[in-house]
Amino acid sequence: MKFELKTEKENYSKSFSKNFGIVFFLSLIIILCDVALKLGIISRNYKIEHNCRLLSIEKSKPHFKKISRLSNLKSKQQIWEFCREVIK
Repeated sequence: MKFELKTEKENYSKSFSKNFGIVFFLSLIIILCDVALKLGIISRNYKIEHNCRLLSIEKSKPHFKKISRLSNLKSKQQIWEFCREVIK
């Protein structure tokens, strides 16, 4: 008859590796979400700058609408002032 004992070292190493995997996965998700948010902000700023440059060249209604949607400004005067600051 054989008698085997399981040591607690195995249980600790399994639980440690499981906890480490969970922490690693959660930190990876947080980092990727942060990168996605920062890329969204950069993209939005680029769109605003690009549309302001187009507006300074060609003063058309679609450019005003695009900038109005991106910047939440309603009047053309506010959009003009905003674009002057962006282009500087």
